[in-house]
Amino acid sequence: MDRELLLEIGCEELPASWLPALTEQLAQRLGQRLKDFRLSTDGPVESSATPRRLTAHVTRVAERQTDLEEPVSGPAVSAAFGPDGTPTPAAVGFARKYGAIVSELTRVTTPKGEYLSVLKRDRGRAAVDVLPDVLGATLRDLTFPKQMRWDAWLDDGKGEFTFGRPIRWMLFLFGGRVVPFVIRRNPGAQSSLVQDVRTGALTYGHRFLAMSGRPGRSVKVRSVSDYKQRLGEHFVLLEHSERHDRLVRELDAHARRLGGRVSSQGGLLHEVADLVEYPSVVAGVFPPEFLALPDEVLTTTMIHHQHYFPVLDEHQKLLPAFLAVTNIEVEQPQKIAINAERVLTARLRDARFFWDADRRAPLEAKLARLDTLLFHKALGSYAAKAQRLDRLARWIVTEAFGGTPAQAEDAGTAGRLAKADLTTDMVREFTELQGQMGGIYAREDGLGEGVWKSIYYQYQPLGVEAQQVPTAAQLGEVALTWAAVSVADRVDALVGLFAAGEQPTGTRDPFALRRAAQGLVKVLVDLPEVGGVTRHVALDAIVAEAQRAYAEQGRVPDIDAKMPALGAFIVDRLRFLFEKRGYRADEIAAVLPDGLGLAGLSPLSVRQRLEALRAVRPSADFEPLAVLFKRATNIVKDVPAAEPGSRDLVAVRAALVEPAELALADALEARRTSIAAAVGHADYTRALLEVAALRPAVDRFFTEVFVMVDDAALRQARLSLLAALRDTVRDIADLSAIAGPQA
Repeated sequence: MDRELLLEIGCEELPASWLPALTEQLAQRLGQRLKDFRLSTDGPVESSATPRRLTAHVTRVAERQTDLEEPVSGPAVSAAFGPDGTPTPAAVGFARKYGAIVSELTRVTTPKGEYLSVLKRDRGRAAVDVLPDVLGATLRDLTFPKQMRWDAWLDDGKGEFTFGRPIRWMLFLFGGRVVPFVIRRNPGAQSSLVQDVRTGALTYGHRFLAMSGRPGRSVKVRSVSDYKQRLGEHFVLLEHSERHDRLVRELDAHARRLGGRVSSQGGLLHEVADLVEYPSVVAGVFPPEFLALPDEVLTTTMIHHQHYFPVLDEHQKLLPAFLAVTNIEVEQPQKIAINAERVLTARLRDARFFWDADRRAPLEAKLARLDTLLFHKALGSYAAKAQRLDRLARWIVTEAFGGTPAQAEDAGTAGRLAKADLTTDMVREFTELQGQMGGIYAREDGLGEGVWKSIYYQYQPLGVEAQQVPTAAQLGEVALTWAAVSVADRVDALVGLFAAGEQPTGTRDPFALRRAAQGLVKVLVDLPEVGGVTRHVALDAIVAEAQRAYAEQGRVPDIDAKMPALGAFIVDRLRFLFEKRGYRADEIAAVLPDGLGLAGLSPLSVRQRLEALRAVRPSADFEPLAVLFKRATNIVKDVPAAEPGSRDLVAVRAALVEPAELALADALEARRTSIAAAVGHADYTRALLEVAALRPAVDRFFTEVFVMVDDAALRQARLSLLAALRDTVRDIADLSAIAGPQA
């Protein structure tokens, strides 16, 4: 008979940011360990978490392990029997080891010869005897961003036991009965506060709100349903969704009483829901005079520093009020609100002081102080970086994006001033606001929209998804200027830091170069929608211009040697972007083959070719043509590639004799010009449709023609024909990478 399994690991408060991953990890690790120990389950492992507990349960777990039967190889037959067929001691000993006799052994033929084998049978043990090992292995499996040593060890032969936070209690029930398990106190522990932690049928309610006015009172449970009910009675909301929904209701109710609504803060809401076990909300206010500060300063102070929720009026303007989440339900919430108001007001008073001090001089005047800030010891100060960004942003506007001199002037000014806010008091205190404060100060100084918005959004976007800040609506007519500054900043950092030997590794990326590269390719891929630029921008040209800027400053003289690695890194990030956007691996490989560098690479062109490939792929001719193209590519693998259209098909046709190959030459000649024209206009869908129309001629060619004939001239002509086909199609995509029909 199957029984339910319930596990609760009670510990000191876990960071809220750990809980989502830990909840998923506990279910996966426990489920895997149950399988490893041959305990079958009926249904998945369900897990939950609060700051003080990690919980998992399974509705039905078998009472016994499944029996194990596996073949075990023994000695070779040649060593197991003598010349007269008598079993040797090797055969007898092998049989005795597994409780068999020699006549019961079987012979198995392997690549190394014939061996004796026996079927080993291991009868399953009772689940209650195996579950302690399951729990011990599961505890060892759990990983945390930081592990703590707390003078604990396990009787599993591995000794010291570390965990994310010290464990204070464990509830472990199988069919309502306690499964014995103990985390022991390290014999060498100096503190008497560390004691053995034994499993039991006890849990603990809310730290402060437990029933009968006795915080820390234990609660006995018998089943999963009883466990959830008793926790609810003792003011613990076990599920994240319960805490989240309660918060939403209370935040909305309090905001309405204040005459407004809660600012949309999904990330903060999810985080705060994992900071508490029984969330309650109190409302507070701050002096209206602080509304003169920029909204970014107010919201950063409330959200990032205090975990408070701002309140907006019907016009989306901040009200002088906030909502704070507490872990207790109190009769006089105003007392808590007064303390929260006092803390927030003090921080806002500091912010106003920084705001007033920074505005005594314009942003331009702060450039001189950039000489005191080191960008990198091999690359110089931020003052040197400002000079490079000024030059590179101007060049990108005019040469790469085709912008106007006025846009280039705005981009150069924005590039020069982009890092000036690093010297301000506000950014030193509120580091989350770097970039944004520079934009705000530039706006206050009366600089144009193209300048201040480019500075304000310079660190955006942060992700690779299509919908990222800043949007076209936020940028308006200055989108091209912003895109130039954003690209310049990222390329400058990537080129310089790669040249300085700071390439990321699997575990190390201190300069966030992956994020810089992802932001770079995201901007260039989405140039038409966000930047208003439709031309194909070549990455290698921008990288080369950034190299020249470093060379003029006399930085990293061997910079050229590091650029191939940078090219491979950026291409890898470009692949990652398209993977996240749902393109198939073979489609990406067709457009971004392995070993591709930055030479002539345009991220926008890659995106357009992928979109065309996805659009044309469902057509009836496409998949069969891809198979034929792979065959053609293999045949001409030793023929050097050439520019599409450079091979003289008229001369090739003159050497051909078979009707099928003449038909293919005619079809390719007829469509090669239209394919090239479609590629020239970036109409890759029409180009691929033209390619797909070649399928009947290609199919007939491979049915009727043998390429590798003895006649050298004829063989060369046929190879040249297939090479011309390959070069024409590869200008769009390498169809030989297409794996087959879509799943």
